[in-house]
Amino acid sequence: MSEITSEKWLKPGDLLQVIAPSGYLREFENFNRGLEIWRSRGYQVELSPGFDDRWGYLAGTDESRLRQFTDALNDPKCRAILCARGGYGCIRLLEMWSRSKQESPITNYQLPITNYQLPPSKWLIGFSDITTLLWSQTHLGIWGVHGPMLTTIASEPEWSIDRLFDCIEGRNLQPLQGKGWGGEKVIGLLLPANLTLATHLLGTPYQPDLTNVILAFEDTKETPYRIDRMLTQWRLMKDFSRVKGIALGRFSQCEPSPDKSSFTVEEVLRDRLANLNIPIVSDLPFGHDGPNATLPVGIVAHLDPDSGTLECNW
Repeated sequence: MSEITSEKWLKPGDLLQVIAPSGYLREFENFNRGLEIWRSRGYQVELSPGFDDRWGYLAGTDESRLRQFTDALNDPKCRAILCARGGYGCIRLLEMWSRSKQESPITNYQLPITNYQLPPSKWLIGFSDITTLLWSQTHLGIWGVHGPMLTTIASEPEWSIDRLFDCIEGRNLQPLQGKGWGGEKVIGLLLPANLTLATHLLGTPYQPDLTNVILAFEDTKETPYRIDRMLTQWRLMKDFSRVKGIALGRFSQCEPSPDKSSFTVEEVLRDRLANLNIPIVSDLPFGHDGPNATLPVGIVAHLDPDSGTLECNW
């Protein structure tokens, strides 16, 4: 990425575009409350045509959802892309890019505007299923933000909402406090993600380079054995051998069935990660079903497994 400068930060008055690249919108009350928060901060927010479409469990056809994304990328007046919600569907957009046999998605969205080059000040904000776009677009010069979406931001505590706007408007972010597993402090590029979506990108052309990164994982509604299976896949592919550290957020609604013998998700995380000799901090306040502290994507972060802190700033 290019070095970020003061004119790259978002500011009140900037035009933002709302897209729905994943599941169809059904939380309309929360969505409207989210729009009001952004507009109350002085931003112009436009809704992409088709954002409220429905096609099965998706927010419209693959072509429609891809068009929303590429149109927003193409628009030189649009400073940031706000994702309406997560769910499922973003990975199908990557398949469309692969099917078109383009070497990079950038070719796809440059077609309508021949000489337009995406400025490094274009922002993409979302989490959960949006992991797919956040991880696959890092090479395009997009400033990725793993943070609250339109349907979730109104449920955030005030400090979390302020943190999101601090992040995109160029103010320092406070370190996040979790539980350190012991070890020495490390520095690496931060790659926050939903564990399930990140796992599905392993071995694909859209998997980012994991060398010297700090992975930040969260997940929801995955039973302990599924978490076990995903982390075991990472171990078998030896992808953990290249990372500098792991930051663990919230693994919500991941309780085992009460009528079956099982490990807890906390026990699975310890079993699958503690013997990797990688600095780890757990219980950080990001993810589903609780405060979702904003994390910038692809910036230098400091992980301290002794004090249990994660610090990241542009």
